[in-house]
Formats: sequence, C-alpha cells, structure tokens
Amino acid sequence: MRDPFKNPFPETDPARQQIWEMLVTRDIEAFLAADWGMVEDDFIAEGFIGTSGNKAVDPDDWTLAFPTLADYRDEWLKQAKDFAGIAFAEDPKTAIHATTVLEEIDIRGDVALVRKKFDGGLKKADGGFDAMQWQTLYYCRLQD
Repeated sequence: MRDPFKNPFPETDPARQQIWEMLVTRDIEAFLAADWGMVEDDFIAEGFIGTSGNKAVDPDDWTLAFPTLADYRDEWLKQAKDFAGIAFAEDPKTAIHATTVLEEIDIRGDVALVRKKFDGGLKKADGGFDAMQWQTLYYCRLQD
C-alpha cells in the first residue's frame, strides 16, 4: 500500500521531487488552511490560463474557466472556504492525501506537464460523501 504522504520520486530526481512537494504537500496544506499566500509564489501570473473539465471526459466539453490567475485564485479561495465549513467524519488532510495521486511528470527542458489525479473522497460527519473524482493538468515552468 502506498504511503500517501511520501514523495514517490527519488532524491536523484530533484525536479520531480520539488514539483510533487509543490503540487501535493504545499497545495493541500494551503487549501486546508484557505491560505492562498502559501502557494501564490508557485504560480506565474503572466500567461496563466486555467481550464475546467466540467467533470466531462470529452475535451469538447471543457471550458476556459480561468483566463487570469486572479480568477483562479478567487475560485480556489471560495472552494477552500466552502470546504472548511464542512464537518467530516475523518481527518481531511489524510483523506485528501490518500485520494491524490501524482506520479506522472513529463519534463522537457524547463517545462513540465504534470497530471495530478483524485480518486476517492471524504466521509462527511452527516453520513454523506464528498467525492473527489477528477484530474488536474499543470503546465509548469522552471523559473528562478
């Protein structure tokens, strides 16, 4: 069984290790704290765009949801604050880590395509279930 808190990339692959730390460890911590400041320096505002898959498999159904980093930040903060208002029957940090899989990072020069997958969810205190079933694609650039 995989340890969801353990970075799967070896020390001999520092680029992938750092990307994993940024997009898994730091992103989850920031989201749970609803603290954009913890991740804001991980983004390059110039040229930023974000799409939404709209929970659809067909790319024809995807939309340009975030034409700017500010748009993405605002939605990220809204979702983080909404999430913080939910009572869970399990530790959210552990459950999100267990649901998150980031094992595919394609690096070419100073650019990386990262696939972060969510497969699972969290048990709510009221007996419900908050499903996490999607994939996020990140386009990363080495800067400074």
